[in-house]
Amino acid sequence: MNNNDTKRISRLTAIVTQLQTKRLVTAPELAAKFSVSVRTIYRDIRALEQAGIPLYVEEGKGYSLMEHYRLPPVMFTESEANALIIAEQLVLNNKDFSLIKDYSAAIDKIKSVLTLNIKDKANLLTDRTQFTQIENIERTSSNLSILQFALTNFLLTKIEYVNEVNETTDRTIEPFALLSVRSNWLLVAWCLLRQEFRYFRLDRIKKIEIRSKTFTPHDLTLQEYFDRYH
Repeated sequence: MNNNDTKRISRLTAIVTQLQTKRLVTAPELAAKFSVSVRTIYRDIRALEQAGIPLYVEEGKGYSLMEHYRLPPVMFTESEANALIIAEQLVLNNKDFSLIKDYSAAIDKIKSVLTLNIKDKANLLTDRTQFTQIENIERTSSNLSILQFALTNFLLTKIEYVNEVNETTDRTIEPFALLSVRSNWLLVAWCLLRQEFRYFRLDRIKKIEIRSKTFTPHDLTLQEYFDRYH
């Protein structure tokens, strides 16, 4: 087996991992990731199909794997998957490139074994979480996990919130994004009382209740939110 064959086998394996990580992957995305031509990716996809990998094509959208195709035996709950997303954000802000590279490869493999439903939620949470740095390790809240769940499942949430002048109010909110700023986590949420997006510090949320009623997802990315409201 020559070096080109070895590289191709490695690439084919990595393509399967990418297909298991995301619901849909396009040929140009794969070509850019593996630094090959789109034509090479087409040949790789045909080779995977001939090898019995259950692929299907959504015209004009990309390639996907059949729902039943998974790498056994690891399975994660939604909360575990959400915790991994936060860990990913921590690592991506590390200054050591090798750690970032290795963890990114590991998280791709982990995401690949998630069910489509949890995978979609994990990818949404990745898009809606921004991490800068944590200046200390003091535990200032215990609401991050439950707010991740509310955010990815679009569940109305009622909170008892204490503001900067120590006033307590009850708010019903639509969780949108999570940001880490210095020593605190901030929740970006649509406040039904104020009828606008507001920031809520997690350490100031004294009580939290996830409602069974869902809300319509806000049709904008986190970057679009920053561009529009800042």
